Formats: sequence, structure tokens, C-alpha cells
Amino acid sequence: MTALAEALFSDLVNRPRDTVAKLAASANRSLRLRRRGAEDLVLTTASRYEQDHEVSSATVRFFMAMVKHNDQARELLLHALPEVFPWVRFLPDEDARAFLADLVDTLRAAEAINNSAPVAQLITEWRHTAEVHADPHLREVLSREADDFGPVPPPGPAR
Repeated sequence: MTALAEALFSDLVNRPRDTVAKLAASANRSLRLRRRGAEDLVLTTASRYEQDHEVSSATVRFFMAMVKHNDQARELLLHALPEVFPWVRFLPDEDARAFLADLVDTLRAAEAINNSAPVAQLITEWRHTAEVHADPHLREVLSREADDFGPVPPPGPAR
């Protein structure tokens, strides 16, 4: 993957033409805008965004069609999961299958709304589940029967 060209966010504000020229000259038509004390931004051209979205969307649709129409494809994807997500090795087989099903459903839904955040959240949640399975002590602590102390009250005002 080609590294993004970089500029300071203040360059965009103070020297917009120079910054846009740097964007146009970049190999992938994207520019990382460094910000002090805040998350960096990525500036890209509309055509580059549309191309990236089209590739991502086509990949998801292709993936969905394979899973929907071919049992062997589902099995192949299940075997490929540890290549893509090494932590899947810590999940029991039934959880690995559940993760694949959740991933397929969430990819389909996220593609429909053009928002990958639900996919990233799902992957994070399943990775944490794998972390629990990888640690016998943690798994034992979290699977103990416990008393139910009733509903948790909503948090009060910040102190």
C-alpha cells in the first residue's frame, strides 16, 4: 500500500492552492492532513472516493453472492477466516461460524447504508470474544454464575 502524501491542516487553511496541488500530485489522489491535538483527516478527490467505494461495494456484493449460492464457498471462507483474522483460532468452532454469519450479514447491511463503522465494531467485538477464550482465567471468571444485583441505575451527572 502506498503511503499517503502528508500536509499540515494549517497548510490547507493558509495555502489552499499549494495543498490542493500536493493532493493532485500524490500517487493515490489522497492527502493526510496532520492535526495537532486531534485526529488526522484524509483529503481525497471525489473521483478517487467514488472509485474506492465502487471497488469496496463490488467486493462485498461478490462476497455475498458466493456465500449465498455456494456451500463450498462458505466452508472455504470459514477455513480462510484465521488467515484474515488470526485471533479466530481462539474461538470455538460454533463461534467462528457465528462470526462468519454475523460478518456476512453486517457487511451486506453496512454496504447498503455506505457506512463501514458497523463492520469495524463487529470485528472488534468478536476479537474481544476471542481474547476471552484465549485466557483460561478470564474465561472462567466471566462464565461463573453470579448473583443478580438488579438493574443498574443510569449514570448521574459528571463530577
